[in-house]
Amino acid sequence: MNMDEYFVLFREYMLVQKPSSVNTRDSYLRDVSAFLRYLEGENITSPLEVETETVEAYVQHLHSLNRTSSTISRNIASVRCFYKFLILRGDMQVNPAKSVKLEKEPKKLPQTLTSEEIDLLLSQPNVTEAKGCRDKAMLELLYATGIRVSELINLNVQDINLRTGKLFCRGTKGVRTIPIYAKAVVAVSDYLYRMRDLIVDPDNSGDALFVNLNGSRLTRQGFWKIIKAYTAEAGITKEITPHTLRHSFAMHLLQGGASVKDIQTMMGHADISSTQVYVHLLDLDNHVKSVYNECHPRAKTS
Repeated sequence: MNMDEYFVLFREYMLVQKPSSVNTRDSYLRDVSAFLRYLEGENITSPLEVETETVEAYVQHLHSLNRTSSTISRNIASVRCFYKFLILRGDMQVNPAKSVKLEKEPKKLPQTLTSEEIDLLLSQPNVTEAKGCRDKAMLELLYATGIRVSELINLNVQDINLRTGKLFCRGTKGVRTIPIYAKAVVAVSDYLYRMRDLIVDPDNSGDALFVNLNGSRLTRQGFWKIIKAYTAEAGITKEITPHTLRHSFAMHLLQGGASVKDIQTMMGHADISSTQVYVHLLDLDNHVKSVYNECHPRAKTS
């Protein structure tokens, strides 16, 4: 088989057999496609000819393209997955990407917003218009539940119970139930019962909770543009990402006394170490405040 035929089989495997989010699947397919094109450029006609040295050379190639350490790590994870698939098929016995060593990039602490910045951001949408009403509902729901943006845009109308104030978030590892505070319930109710029918297209959106102004399910890119625009309008100068409200949700719960285990459950982290990063952020924040109070002449207590 040639490269394209192996890629088609891998794509079918990712679509049908391997449980993963849409974003993960698309990233793996994109990365493996780039890897196979690299092999062709090196006059390698089959992925079965690849050895560890080839993958190491690919890492150096990615470095030469000024790819970040995190991007290179993801690419190699994708290549490892591809070769695991070939081993499952019986085409290979050893994964050539398994023993490739990568430089670890220092883990960045997540950017979060203060409570005041959250209030400012959430006050930007004009709820008298369909777009602003929808945007207000999305922002409130993200901050209320800490779900991922990919999970937000994949929500269906039946995934939220406004009467009980609960969200049923369907991830790759099952469904988790997350409570929703009252203001978010009001915002989603306002959108759902007053505005959604004005923009929804039954032929294109199905049961999608959040739709774009053409009536189709909102995309991740669409939401990214929305939050960037409101950040600018609010005059917030921090570097905002689609995950900023998720990080802020976790940080503010931790500051309020929630346990790491409970936050892990609500956020859907498979590994508690992903949640513990917020503890480090809180410890840093408390340390800075302590130093400030002890050292600033007008902050010292008498």
